[in-house]
Amino acid sequence: MMKVNVKKLNEHAKLPAYGSEFAAGADLYAAEGAEIPAGETRFVHTGVAVELPAGTVGLVYARSGLASKQGLAPANKVGVIDCDYRGEIIVALHNHGKEARSVSIGDRVAQLVVAPYYVCEFEEAEALSSTVRGIGGFGSTGTK
Repeated sequence: MMKVNVKKLNEHAKLPAYGSEFAAGADLYAAEGAEIPAGETRFVHTGVAVELPAGTVGLVYARSGLASKQGLAPANKVGVIDCDYRGEIIVALHNHGKEARSVSIGDRVAQLVVAPYYVCEFEEAEALSSTVRGIGGFGSTGTK
């Protein structure tokens, strides 16, 4: 199991925690309360900073229940935490609903997935290899 150092930045901070044995994402918790009006975004502080191992990235995703039942999800859809970032994890939580929602200290507001990544060298090419799909755009692989 990979170890990730986590620093609590305030008294209300909670370490990220997995909700089940095979969960891919660890829950991130609010370290402060917030009122999020309908159609607006608020920054929700988690009160934690992480030291991700080199070659990994932290991906901040919505919690499915929070998004589907309360309309609250990260405004940027997926947050990216680079492994050299040492600041607080802050979730830009957007209210997609029609009424204000509140977040309390200790509420689960997002989930953190730690994943490996590749650093690529991008080279300009005159042509690309051909595939069956080719240059078909959005929805080009479906028939309906």
